Amino acid sequence: MRITVLTVPGCPNAPLAMERVTAALAGRAARVELMEVHDQAQAVERGMNGSPTILLDGVDPFAPEGAVPSVSCRLFRDADGTVSGAPSVAALREVLGGGSESGSDAVPVDCCTAEDPLDVVGRAGRGRRAPAGRGLRAVHQAVLRHFAATGAAPGPEVLEPVAAQAGRTAGEVLAELAAEDFLTLDEAGRVRAAYPFSAVPTRHRVRIADGVEVWSMCAIDALGIPAMLDADAVISSTDPVTGEPVTVTIRDGKTVWEPQEAVVFVGQRPGGGPAATACCDALNFFTSDATARSWTAGHPGIPGLILGQAQAGQIAAQTFGPLLAP
Repeated sequence: MRITVLTVPGCPNAPLAMERVTAALAGRAARVELMEVHDQAQAVERGMNGSPTILLDGVDPFAPEGAVPSVSCRLFRDADGTVSGAPSVAALREVLGGGSESGSDAVPVDCCTAEDPLDVVGRAGRGRRAPAGRGLRAVHQAVLRHFAATGAAPGPEVLEPVAAQAGRTAGEVLAELAAEDFLTLDEAGRVRAAYPFSAVPTRHRVRIADGVEVWSMCAIDALGIPAMLDADAVISSTDPVTGEPVTVTIRDGKTVWEPQEAVVFVGQRPGGGPAATACCDALNFFTSDATARSWTAGHPGIPGLILGQAQAGQIAAQTFGPLLAP
C-alpha cells in the first residue's frame, strides 16, 4: 500500500498526520511519503483537498462528496465532535482495513465545504485576493495599503486615480468588490470594511510594528494582518464571556499568546451571506476552551469550531497572506 500525506509548506498538522498514520499501520508494511503542495495547480494535479490530505493508493478516503482541490487548511471532526488537524487513529485503521470507502468516524471539515464555518472566511475556497482584471486587484490593494498605513479607510481622492487606470470609476470598482465580498460599503458607498480591516471599532485592535493601530473584523482577520503585511504586531482583544483580555504578540517570527490557553472560535450563522454579517462577530478569541464552549452553549444557532492557536494562525496566514501579492 502506498500512503501519501499532502500538506502545504509549514503545515502544523503534518507531524500529527504522519504520527497517526504510523500508529494506525501498527507495523504493517506500507510506503509512506510526505509531499508538499505549493499552489492550487499542484493541489489539482495531486488530489489535495486541503492540508493535510491523506491518500491511500492515490485516493482520499475522507473526501466529502463534490470536494474541490484546495491548499486551504483542513480539519477533521471525529464521531464525538472533537475537531483535529488529522483523522483519528481509529478512522485511519478503518480505512486501512476496509479499502477506500469513507465510512469512518472522521468527518472532513476543510475550508472548501459549504458546511464548514470557515467557508465564508475564505470565500468557499476562492480566497480573498481580488482578480487582476477590471481594476479590482489594484483598487482592493490600494484600500488595504491605506488601512495599513493610516488605520482608516481611503476616500475617493485616493481610489479614483487607481480605478481610472482601468478606465473605471472608484464607485464602480468598489461596488463590484462589495458584490464579491472582498469588502463592504456603507449607505453612502464608502468603505466600511475591507477584510481583514474594519473602519469602525470592533472587539479586536491590532497595533502594527510601525505604530499604526487598526481595527480588524474578527479574530482570524486580526491574525491575518501581520501575515499579510509580513510585520510584527500586537493584537488586543477580549473574551466575550469573561471580558478578560487576550493578547497575541507577533515578533521576529515568533507568536506568543496570553493567556497560554487561549483559543479561537469560528462560527457561521446558517443561511450564508457576506462574511461581515454571516460570521465576523462569531469569530472571537477566548481565554480557554472552557469559555469558548460556554459561549457556544449560549448560542446554539451558531455552529462552529474551536481552533487551537497553530490552526487559527495557519488559516489566517493562508487566507490573508497573499492579498498584497502582485
